Amino acid sequence: MQAARCPTDELSLTNCAVVSEKDLQSGQHVTVKTTPNHKYVFTVKSHHTVVPGTIAFSLPQRKWAGLSIGQEVEVANYNFDKSKQCIGAMTIEIDFLQKKSTDSSPYDSDKMASEFIQQFNNQGFSVTQQLVFSFCDKLFGLVIKDIEAMDPSILKGETATGKKTKIDVGLLVGNSQVIFEKAESSSLTLVGKAKTKEARQTIINPDWNFERMGIGGLDKEFSDIFRRAFASRVFPPDIVEQMGCKHVKGILLFGPPGCGKTLMARQIGKMLNAREPKIVNGPEILNKYVGESEANIRKLFADAEEEQKRLGANSGLHIIIFDELDAICKQRGTGASSTGVHDTVVNQLLSKIDGVEQLNNILVIGMTNRPDLIDEALMRPGRFEVKMEIGLPDEKGRVQILNIHTAKMREFNLLGGDVDVKELATETKNYSGAELEGLVRAAQSTAMNRHIKATATVEVDMERAEKLKVTRDDFLGSLNNDIKPAFGTNQEDYSSYIMNGIIKWGDPVTRVLDDGELLVQQTKNSDRTPLVAVLLEGPPHSGKTALAAKIAEDSQFPFIKICSPDKMIGHSEISKLTDSMTSFVLDCVSSDYVPIGPRFSNLVLQALLVLLKKPPPKGRKLLIIGTTSRKDVLQEMEMLDAFSTTIHIPNISTGEHLVEALEVRFFSAASQTKSGLPLLSRLKESGCGLELKSYSCLLKCHFRYLTLPQHSASY
Repeated sequence: MQAARCPTDELSLTNCAVVSEKDLQSGQHVTVKTTPNHKYVFTVKSHHTVVPGTIAFSLPQRKWAGLSIGQEVEVANYNFDKSKQCIGAMTIEIDFLQKKSTDSSPYDSDKMASEFIQQFNNQGFSVTQQLVFSFCDKLFGLVIKDIEAMDPSILKGETATGKKTKIDVGLLVGNSQVIFEKAESSSLTLVGKAKTKEARQTIINPDWNFERMGIGGLDKEFSDIFRRAFASRVFPPDIVEQMGCKHVKGILLFGPPGCGKTLMARQIGKMLNAREPKIVNGPEILNKYVGESEANIRKLFADAEEEQKRLGANSGLHIIIFDELDAICKQRGTGASSTGVHDTVVNQLLSKIDGVEQLNNILVIGMTNRPDLIDEALMRPGRFEVKMEIGLPDEKGRVQILNIHTAKMREFNLLGGDVDVKELATETKNYSGAELEGLVRAAQSTAMNRHIKATATVEVDMERAEKLKVTRDDFLGSLNNDIKPAFGTNQEDYSSYIMNGIIKWGDPVTRVLDDGELLVQQTKNSDRTPLVAVLLEGPPHSGKTALAAKIAEDSQFPFIKICSPDKMIGHSEISKLTDSMTSFVLDCVSSDYVPIGPRFSNLVLQALLVLLKKPPPKGRKLLIIGTTSRKDVLQEMEMLDAFSTTIHIPNISTGEHLVEALEVRFFSAASQTKSGLPLLSRLKESGCGLELKSYSCLLKCHFRYLTLPQHSASY
């Protein structure tokens, strides 16, 4: 081919040899042989202005290769060996291209290195090569001084071996390290780490320490996110392109409040070699003026759009973090307002993430604790493709979190020797990360309060304060009194139903508890029945609610919730409907029915009919226990069939059962009074068919009469 002059100044800044579209394709690598002993490697770019049969070079390229206009050169394809020729580190000598354009302003070598990789990614470079680099509207002349090959272990995702190999020709990839050195006698001022030979962090650091970054209990979630979202960004772009692989552009983190969603998103932004993340709270997007909410969305993506237009596939990664995503991305068409602002905001966000002019240099991280409210179009692959539940930490995770929050106290010897983190992790079942942090703060406050003098003024006893220790009792006191888990088992709730214990007055009670245990085991162990719904029915005051609470307590399920009529007082039908969607123990299902006539909410009824049959999410188990004293009403409402089984709870019907109940509850073999013995005998003979509560009233009256000076024989 014949050497020619580069057709435009813009093409001369690409460091590519320019050829005709008929000869070669953009992105190919070639060797240009000028003499029998001299050949040079170039990356080519096709352009319609170049005459076929010619290859155009910029002035620095011609100077480096010793080329003249019109010179005949021999051009051949060149293929890089990815396992040996990927550039791990490249040292570049830099100076102003023209002496008249020099200035004393400091130039950030880190940003310069990042821009260099973006502009010249996937290009071949040789030692002694000369090129022109545009940065901050200034032109710089560069000379390649040294090239080190990348350790093959890094490409395989393994720990680097530290072996360094010098090479003459290499391929620049996304995680190559670029080091700038100021040329001798140059007036250029460089700042930043990239002007030295310090190691730079790759996009994923294999030695990443979760505890050091203040995150505990989320190791598996981090691993899953890396596998799905960042594996494709580590590999060289040409390999990714050959696979036809697209980068993941959206991650949705959802789960209960306080479990670390915002913290995880913030640390992802810090640990990646990318632009500074843009963190946006959902409600901040909304604006009262027409069109401003959509404009706010467009502004978030403006920098990424501009860089992609300028650098194409070599553009850096832009991270946008949406906190409280459900505030702006509700289901379209469900808003009560007539403005439709939420709908247009969702439309704008959809078009920016994966519209006609889609961006490939963005990563949008959304966080919410109400994923059910988010528009379904946002959840499909290509948008928020990776959906990760950040749930309550397990015991191992709680140990990590407690170690993180007590590390400072342990370092300065302020943590008592009797504090066992593993014991605290066992006792804090169903606690979120935020609640564990609150527990540590409460224990610290309790410990500090011991050293405050309660005098006319609030003072700290400095002599004792120097011996301050946060002890085990401080943690246990805070655990029992200050910090309670928002999710999981509310022990105070169901303990109130069984505060007097369960009176096992006979086989009917034992049989109900045994049946309840079987249903619990079926729910736990059977993969074919993830949903079990049981109805306890019987006459009033027979102990249905107490037995339901006892079965729930003995199940040791991590989440128990009781929904009873007293919690529905003052609620509208829609509020009752919402509350019903989170119920696990339904007390008095037919409480809306009165003897005067049937009166019930059809909305609540239909919701219960659907929810009682709806299976839980995959991998979860659900046991629903309902209680009612009006089985006939449920039969009329066609609700009885929604329960998989029904258990009858009878009243006491025999004298033997009555005596057994009274002996367990009110008497013992050693403490029966003379006045109590004939009463038990009389009741055993004739007192049957009453409620247990009626017997309690009878006994109270009996003992009250015994205290009178002379009680009537007719009693």
